[in-house]
Amino acid sequence: MSNDVVKVGQLEIRYLVDGSKTGGLGVFELVVPPGANVPPPHSHSHNEEFFYVVEGSIGYSVDNESRELAPGQWMSTPRGSVHAFRNTGTQTARALVVLTPDIGAQYFRDVAEVVNAGGPPDRVKLLEVMSRYGLVAAAPPPATASPPRTGA
Repeated sequence: MSNDVVKVGQLEIRYLVDGSKTGGLGVFELVVPPGANVPPPHSHSHNEEFFYVVEGSIGYSVDNESRELAPGQWMSTPRGSVHAFRNTGTQTARALVVLTPDIGAQYFRDVAEVVNAGGPPDRVKLLEVMSRYGLVAAAPPPATASPPRTGA
């Protein structure tokens, strides 16, 4: 398997273990610069995910639990759980991500095609790619109503 880097915006994904050769388990390295745009909260219909921080600092949330992960710390994401991550530090963060069954490097190539097209990503196309691979974007949080304004 080629260990080519797939760039999705500022993120870098380098596959280390191809799930098509292991019977399902896939492993990739994820590089997240500080302030990088990251995927919106989402869930996987068919995959379990394990996120292990190698360097830097990653804020990771699964359903209602959020943690700050330092090197050597990890979180797991059960199938169907809404999760999200972001670089919370000032230095580039690096993590190893394990998926079972593997979603495949082609997913990231397909997402890169949409995200790297120039301008803001086409949300409809991005959601179509996600859906094709069993990812479900989480509903945005409900808007909170502003209290009525009173005044003179």
